[in-house]
Amino acid sequence: MVDVVAPAVRSRMMGSIHGRDTQPEMRVRRYLHAVGLRFRLQARDLPGRPDIVFTSRRLVIFVHGCFWHRHPNCVYASTPSTRPDFWQAKFAANTARDAAAVAKLQELGWRVLTIWECETKNELLLDALAWSILASKESRSSVGQASSTL
Repeated sequence: MVDVVAPAVRSRMMGSIHGRDTQPEMRVRRYLHAVGLRFRLQARDLPGRPDIVFTSRRLVIFVHGCFWHRHPNCVYASTPSTRPDFWQAKFAANTARDAAAVAKLQELGWRVLTIWECETKNELLLDALAWSILASKESRSSVGQASSTL
């Protein structure tokens, strides 16, 4: 299938995709800040460079895009019809890198939460995220257990 836009336009479109300060990430950050939670951003010293870090709670949050990180059973996690082998390899590498980062963080004693792009539009899910963060301070027994997905 032939691309419907010129290569220069496609290049500009792909170049506008950023790894930080995305709309879903900003939604989550604004909500958490509004409920009184304070956090670090983009911790380069941690595996996978989590989007949001609560150091005192030993808790990190990844805000994953449904398309790039392959949200299971999500309509936004479609695969482009052009060059499917390339895209499958790219998506497989992304998910493998995500899993390795989560495993390493858990090994270091961090609790890992993931919120998906499509979930950031639902205020009830953001509220559930905030409550799980607030509860993490009280229940230290959950530190180092399996990662959670909202």
